[in-house]
Amino acid sequence: MRRAILFAGSCLVVTLFLSIMAATKTSATPQEAKHEWEIHDRNRPQPPVITPGTGSTQEKPGLPPSDAVVLFNGKDLSGWESIHGGPALWKVGEGYFEVAPKAGDIQTKQAFGDCQLHIEWSTPDPPHGEDQDRGNSGVFLQELYEIQVLDSYHSVTYADGQAAAVYGQYPPLANASRPPGQWQTYDIVFHGPRFDPGGKLLRPAYVTVIHNGVLVQDHVAITGPTAHHQRPPYHPTPEKLPLRLQDHNHPVRFRNTWIRELHEEGQ
Repeated sequence: MRRAILFAGSCLVVTLFLSIMAATKTSATPQEAKHEWEIHDRNRPQPPVITPGTGSTQEKPGLPPSDAVVLFNGKDLSGWESIHGGPALWKVGEGYFEVAPKAGDIQTKQAFGDCQLHIEWSTPDPPHGEDQDRGNSGVFLQELYEIQVLDSYHSVTYADGQAAAVYGQYPPLANASRPPGQWQTYDIVFHGPRFDPGGKLLRPAYVTVIHNGVLVQDHVAITGPTAHHQRPPYHPTPEKLPLRLQDHNHPVRFRNTWIRELHEEGQ
């Protein structure tokens, strides 16, 4: 009798286990389902074909990849606006645009989420000032998370505030700055935060930064929005927000600015 009860109990456990496994399999999320392909499965969808871009020189910007959203056409700031509303009032020169001191920050009219961003910038030559008062600007991902722009060539400031720092959070792994007046590049891979319907943080933002071809931020977890002498917590935000550039009263120049939106497999 006892054996029969034990056998029946074992059968019940096995039945429950198989039921749970079946339910788990049938309710797999798209994120989990993308791992169900067999190795070398020829039916697996192919990635889209694009034309890659070309590299820039000091004299001439390169071409963006064919699937990029070009944020500056080299002629005007029609894709940008003041963060206070109305047109972007920064100066536009021959193939570049420049901070107009005291005109205020500008942002893209289009909102972006997870992305690959390419942006080129140069600080004034000859240089003026020192520390933070030297070619200062910033690239704000989703309006909130700043990658510092600064003339850090033979110029010392606090480590988490120099060029390519996640401002106030992470110093760059190396100072790869070029001399003032020369064009510098940021290639940034950004994955924004995620929140549940109740506003709880499910995943922080992550960023990777390559400065002039050198890896300087290696998939670091951003602690929250950028602030001066503060580290405020996350607050619920949409998955897509504009890219913002900072007016820090220095005539920093930008050119060859484009962005590629990133999507998870299956989206």
